[in-house]
Amino acid sequence: MKDDKSAIKSTTVIDQDDNAPQDKTRRKLIKGAAVATAAAASSGLITGFPMIWAQNIKNITLRQFGTGVSNLNAVSEKCKEDLGFNLQLTSLDSDSVTQRAVTQPGSYDIADIEYWICKKVFPAKVLQPLDTSRLKLFDKISPLFINGKLTPDSPIAQGTAPHTVGFVEGRDSTKFASSPTDWMTLIPTIYNADTLGIRPDLINRPIKNWSDIMDPAFKGKASILNIPSIGIMDAAMICESMGAVSYADKGNMTKEEIDKTIAVLIEAKKQGQFRAFWKSFDESVNLMASGEVVIQSMWSPAVAAVRSRGIPCVYQPLEEGYRAWGGGLGLASHLSGLELDAAYEYLDWYLSGWVGAYLNRQGYYSAAPETSKAFMTENEWDFWIDGKPAASDILSPTGQLMEKAGAVRDGGSYWDRMGSVACWNSVMDENKYMLRKWNEFIVS
Repeated sequence: MKDDKSAIKSTTVIDQDDNAPQDKTRRKLIKGAAVATAAAASSGLITGFPMIWAQNIKNITLRQFGTGVSNLNAVSEKCKEDLGFNLQLTSLDSDSVTQRAVTQPGSYDIADIEYWICKKVFPAKVLQPLDTSRLKLFDKISPLFINGKLTPDSPIAQGTAPHTVGFVEGRDSTKFASSPTDWMTLIPTIYNADTLGIRPDLINRPIKNWSDIMDPAFKGKASILNIPSIGIMDAAMICESMGAVSYADKGNMTKEEIDKTIAVLIEAKKQGQFRAFWKSFDESVNLMASGEVVIQSMWSPAVAAVRSRGIPCVYQPLEEGYRAWGGGLGLASHLSGLELDAAYEYLDWYLSGWVGAYLNRQGYYSAAPETSKAFMTENEWDFWIDGKPAASDILSPTGQLMEKAGAVRDGGSYWDRMGSVACWNSVMDENKYMLRKWNEFIVS
């Protein structure tokens, strides 16, 4: 906790044109008012350097933690450049993120978490509901996070779809709302549609289904990820594709469905189907790049990382669709005053386009697609979002070659990929039972 800072009270700014509070003026204050304050201080009008917002914004440090997917140094550096305050980042694995969010609420100001984790975290009252009226770019957020539909006619996928845990009923509520309200749990930032990664140079037949990972031809060269709440979803996609298990809702399995799913995995493991069970991005990259594994659960940037080594790797579209995930930023309950104002300014900035474009260039998607377009070249937008052939080479955010001219993104356009989501990462009602059974599989 940082009690000395949290005691600072924010100042409401009045726009003289309509005499109404204007959140839009905060960014101007951050950059401009410090200059005016310094001038006043030098003239003797101000003594003692009172703790007002503009004078102290440069002393603010917001502590953010989350997974390495989106806790990026480039974001911290750009935040400092654009907003003037410091963003201190800590990267953890998904299970550690959940544990820290609930058990160490005083150790962070901003939680960068996935929506399925939100289902575990928000009821613990460690995060505060977010006032959507303070977000001037709220209307730019993808409808996937508002009502669960990419288009008005889109079906809502199974699992913990972000909109189902995206709002609470009121300012002081921890009960998830059944429809949008003025109070959000997280401001959405990043999401993607996941599938299997393959080494086409080492596989001699087309890969069309999730069940192909169980083909005996890939015995000892297959892998799935060992993050239980995500791995069980991949397992469900596989088992359903095999015809081995029928689910009422893959994202909320019954004990019987969990038992059947784990039984399939244990049998496959006993037969030697799996080479490894990875937990980290780097593990998945190394397994695929080395050729130890030719088909596995994978994340889009990991596929890109393999390709960057000059090794063929494909993020394979599958007939049953994708398993999706989404993340967002939540504010710690203890934030108030100056720090809370700075945090809301950061949320607005995050949605304003630069970060979204950075994430798009990594193969993820921005939660505010329209704003990110202004920070991408036409070629980049055509490749990453519209699914068109690259007119020229596609580079990573750090300038590395990712795709050569003429390449087409695996899975096609944003609408093709996110429109084919079968299930979202999820926390089940029987989560504790699932974790126990998953661990039985891993140690079997």
